[in-house]
Amino acid sequence: MDGRSSFEQQRAALMGEIAESFEQVLANINKLNRSLEAVIAVGNEFSSVEALWSQFEGVMAKEDEGGDAQGKSADGQRAQQDDSVLSR
Repeated sequence: MDGRSSFEQQRAALMGEIAESFEQVLANINKLNRSLEAVIAVGNEFSSVEALWSQFEGVMAKEDEGGDAQGKSADGQRAQQDDSVLSR
């Protein structure tokens, strides 16, 4: 024997396995980090498109508000015309 007890041999073997597992975990974390950086980079490329769509949405919302007011007044005029035709 090499002077080490069975416990020490098993402990050394387990420590080696743990060290290998930690290396695998570290490699996988680095891989995940690179993937997340790639996803963020792709997302950042769409920021200008998102800003353009937000601006378009804002313009359409303003036109919609103005269109509703005009539509209500036109409906009121039509109702008055219908009443005058019916009263004849």
